[in-house]
Amino acid sequence: MILHLILRLTIWFLLTSDLSLANIIIGVAIAFLLPRGHTSPERLKDWVRIVGEIIVAVPQAFFEAFEIIFRPHNREEIKLERVKPQRSPYLIFLDIFLITFTPKTIVLKYQQKGWYEVHRIERGK
Repeated sequence: MILHLILRLTIWFLLTSDLSLANIIIGVAIAFLLPRGHTSPERLKDWVRIVGEIIVAVPQAFFEAFEIIFRPHNREEIKLERVKPQRSPYLIFLDIFLITFTPKTIVLKYQQKGWYEVHRIERGK
């Protein structure tokens, strides 16, 4: 319950870019009014691992951005990557966010059968 509220508020603040008192009140109201989906319970171990991956992704994103600036990346490919087993919709969303957060990759499509379609750029030789 608390994790869902925090996730909804985080998304709200990222979308609005406004931390005024009125916006915080609106965000909390919307977070409580949104319907709750019935999903499989997330394991704490999965959430801790995702938080660790997010912490690692930030410096990796900066490194990849500088690498793209200073070295040409002219090779593209689209690969299918398997979704980790027993992922809830929230963890799938965070997986897609992490893949798309780094400058060299973006998720083009999530397939309900358990695959991400990922576009990746690489250095050409």
